[in-house]
Amino acid sequence: MPPRDLAWDGCLNVRDLGGQPTEDGGETRFGAYVRADNVERLSEAGWQALVGYGVHTVIDLRLEEEREAVIPDGLPLELLHRPLLPDFGHPDWNEINQLSLGTVPPASTWVVYVEFLERYRDRFGEAVRTIAAAADGGTVLFHCMGGKDRTGLVAALLLRIAGANRDAVAADYALSGRNLEERHARWIAAATSDEDRELRIRISATPPEAMLAVLETLDERYGGVEGYLRAADVAAADLDGIRARLRG
Repeated sequence: MPPRDLAWDGCLNVRDLGGQPTEDGGETRFGAYVRADNVERLSEAGWQALVGYGVHTVIDLRLEEEREAVIPDGLPLELLHRPLLPDFGHPDWNEINQLSLGTVPPASTWVVYVEFLERYRDRFGEAVRTIAAAADGGTVLFHCMGGKDRTGLVAALLLRIAGANRDAVAADYALSGRNLEERHARWIAAATSDEDRELRIRISATPPEAMLAVLETLDERYGGVEGYLRAADVAAADLDGIRARLRG
């Protein structure tokens, strides 16, 4: 089996969605979708590794204000911007933060993720439709800043569409905590107050229990991930296309 973790110089949290066990005894296919942290950090060698892996479409889930650069000239890549969340000045950010106060991971992580999925269901639907439409040709990569939260939620949706085992989906999500551990430790150490430090600890957490709870919530409210995405105006044909690509 090929390695799931991809060592592309400049990034810390890149992996293929292939090799995940499915509920019917199979596994997801390599080369269909790759999740990543901020690809703007890639070195020249890192960009060449990305292209060499077969990536032909890069879907950027970040806010406009988080973006600083574009894909280097001359690379055979299509860049599509599909921000999942509102700009930082939006009042939703304070409201969501207030919901997580007084809780600790995994509960705080779960409540934030569920709020993201519910408040911005149309944006998650648009991102998944874009991923489905980009399926022809090579590998599709999607990323945010750390490749943990927004990217983690989209990865979980795709894997569940393909029938990936819930525990495997949660374990894949939790790998971001391992990959980003040193970066998170430096960020937490740079906190300017106890309140800021506690917030950074909550944001950095990647407990698998949180992702399992998110999936359970979607089951309760929508009958599962597919029901959620259909409510987000993702067509059945798009879901079938993603499933076919990830199952081979």
